[in-house]
Amino acid sequence: MTDENPVAKSAFFFIRMKPCVIPDTPRYGLTVTKRTFKFAVQRNRAKRLLRDWIRFNEKRLRGDMDYVFIARRGILDATRDDGRAAMARALTYLKKNPKPQPKDAE
Repeated sequence: MTDENPVAKSAFFFIRMKPCVIPDTPRYGLTVTKRTFKFAVQRNRAKRLLRDWIRFNEKRLRGDMDYVFIARRGILDATRDDGRAAMARALTYLKKNPKPQPKDAE
Protein backbone atom coordinates (compact mmCIF):
# COMPACT_ATOMS: atom_id res chain seq x y z
CA MET A 1 0.00 0.00 0.00
CA THR A 2 1.48 3.37 -0.99
CA ASP A 3 0.83 6.48 1.02
CA GLU A 4 -0.06 9.47 -1.16
CA ASN A 5 -0.13 12.04 1.65
CA PRO A 6 2.93 14.32 1.90
CA VAL A 7 5.07 14.09 5.06
CA ALA A 8 7.69 16.41 6.58
CA LYS A 9 10.01 15.21 9.34
CA SER A 10 11.86 17.03 12.08
CA ALA A 11 13.71 15.95 15.21
CA PHE A 12 10.73 17.31 17.17
CA PHE A 13 7.71 16.19 15.11
CA PHE A 14 6.28 14.70 11.91
CA ILE A 15 3.73 16.55 9.81
CA ARG A 16 1.28 14.73 7.55
CA MET A 17 -1.10 16.60 5.30
CA LYS A 18 -4.03 15.68 3.09
CA PRO A 19 -6.59 17.62 1.06
CA CYS A 20 -9.18 19.62 3.01
CA VAL A 21 -12.75 18.50 3.34
CA ILE A 22 -13.89 22.15 3.57
CA PRO A 23 -12.06 24.39 1.04
CA ASP A 24 -10.02 27.35 2.37
CA THR A 25 -10.33 26.11 5.95
CA PRO A 26 -7.09 24.39 7.00
CA ARG A 27 -7.51 22.29 10.13
CA TYR A 28 -4.92 20.56 12.25
CA GLY A 29 -4.77 17.79 14.82
CA LEU A 30 -2.12 16.87 17.36
CA THR A 31 -0.96 13.37 18.21
CA VAL A 32 0.98 12.95 21.45
CA THR A 33 0.97 9.34 22.63
CA LYS A 34 1.44 7.70 26.01
CA ARG A 35 3.86 5.28 24.42
CA THR A 36 6.21 8.15 23.55
CA PHE A 37 5.50 10.39 26.56
CA LYS A 38 4.93 8.39 29.74
CA PHE A 39 3.77 11.24 31.97
CA ALA A 40 0.82 13.59 31.41
CA VAL A 41 3.08 16.57 32.16
CA GLN A 42 5.26 15.60 29.20
CA ARG A 43 2.28 15.10 26.88
CA ASN A 44 0.79 18.46 27.89
CA ARG A 45 4.12 20.25 27.37
CA ALA A 46 4.52 18.68 23.91
CA LYS A 47 1.01 19.77 22.91
CA ARG A 48 1.57 23.27 24.26
CA LEU A 49 4.81 23.61 22.28
CA LEU A 50 3.22 22.32 19.07
CA ARG A 51 0.29 24.74 19.38
CA ASP A 52 2.66 27.67 19.94
CA TRP A 53 4.79 26.75 16.93
CA ILE A 54 1.71 26.27 14.74
CA ARG A 55 0.25 29.64 15.75
CA PHE A 56 3.58 31.33 15.04
CA ASN A 57 3.76 29.74 11.55
CA GLU A 58 0.05 29.91 10.72
CA LYS A 59 0.68 31.91 7.52
CA ARG A 60 2.63 28.95 6.12
CA LEU A 61 -0.35 26.56 6.32
CA ARG A 62 -1.91 25.83 2.96
CA GLY A 63 -5.59 26.71 2.81
CA ASP A 64 -6.48 23.61 0.82
CA MET A 65 -4.91 21.06 3.22
CA ASP A 66 -5.53 19.51 6.64
CA TYR A 67 -2.55 18.71 8.90
CA VAL A 68 -1.67 16.17 11.58
CA PHE A 69 1.29 16.98 13.82
CA ILE A 70 2.85 13.97 15.56
CA ALA A 71 5.17 14.77 18.47
CA ARG A 72 8.53 13.02 18.80
CA ARG A 73 10.51 12.52 22.00
CA GLY A 74 13.02 15.27 21.09
CA ILE A 75 10.35 17.95 21.47
CA LEU A 76 10.87 18.00 25.25
CA ASP A 77 14.46 19.25 24.76
CA ALA A 78 13.55 21.90 22.18
CA THR A 79 13.65 25.62 22.79
CA ARG A 80 10.81 27.81 21.63
CA ASP A 81 12.92 29.41 18.87
CA ASP A 82 14.34 26.08 17.66
CA GLY A 83 10.84 24.65 17.40
CA ARG A 84 9.45 27.66 15.57
CA ALA A 85 12.31 27.50 13.07
CA ALA A 86 11.88 23.73 12.57
CA MET A 87 8.13 24.20 12.05
CA ALA A 88 8.77 26.97 9.52
CA ARG A 89 11.19 24.75 7.56
CA ALA A 90 8.80 21.79 7.59
CA LEU A 91 5.75 23.80 6.50
CA THR A 92 7.74 25.58 3.80
CA TYR A 93 8.94 22.19 2.55
CA LEU A 94 5.37 20.89 2.40
CA LYS A 95 4.17 24.02 0.63
CA LYS A 96 6.85 23.67 -2.06
CA ASN A 97 6.81 19.85 -2.31
CA PRO A 98 3.26 18.56 -2.08
CA LYS A 99 4.37 15.08 -3.22
CA PRO A 100 5.31 12.46 -0.59
CA GLN A 101 8.95 11.78 0.24
CA PRO A 102 10.35 8.49 -1.10
CA LYS A 103 10.50 5.74 1.53
CA ASP A 104 14.29 5.40 1.27
CA ALA A 105 14.93 9.18 1.76
CA GLU A 106 15.28 8.77 5.52
